[in-house]
Amino acid sequence: MVLSGKTISEKLDKGHLKINPLASNQIQPASVDLRLGSHFLLVEEHENSIISLETPASYKEIVVTNGEMIIPPHTFLLATTKETIELPNNLTAFVEGRSSIGRLGLFIQNAGWVDPGFKGEITLELFNANKLPIKLTIGRRICQLVIAEVDQETNGYNGKYSKQKGATASRIFHDFEINR
Repeated sequence: MVLSGKTISEKLDKGHLKINPLASNQIQPASVDLRLGSHFLLVEEHENSIISLETPASYKEIVVTNGEMIIPPHTFLLATTKETIELPNNLTAFVEGRSSIGRLGLFIQNAGWVDPGFKGEITLELFNANKLPIKLTIGRRICQLVIAEVDQETNGYNGKYSKQKGATASRIFHDFEINR
């Protein structure tokens, strides 16, 4: 069951859910708006001849200090939310890009669910599908966190992205695959 804004507010007030920093106007009817942080990662095209799931890719770190980030046309980069979230072991969440931003050609993704028990900032995958650059303002609402109850409490997430801060590069190379 997806939580309503009222239920989200109640869980925040009781400390059962943590989102910091958070202003009351970020709580929507059935989600919480999250804002764009100032840390980005861009795949280093000149240092990677190929991207592999078996080895780490090289990234260029970008920390924005002037309040805005320009995403060139047809560019993919990783970003982070300004907020840190802490989900209890009985709640899960997923991230959706804001429709108004998607209508400008900026695709905002988060790879899969935010597992119960996750603590950290959310890494966002951004892609500018336009032929024009897109200017983003740090601190602007960029995506929505939709929170849902799981049918029973879990042990909680303790994986490779636990307690991440800033845009976090892929750690897929840490996965153990049966076919290796």
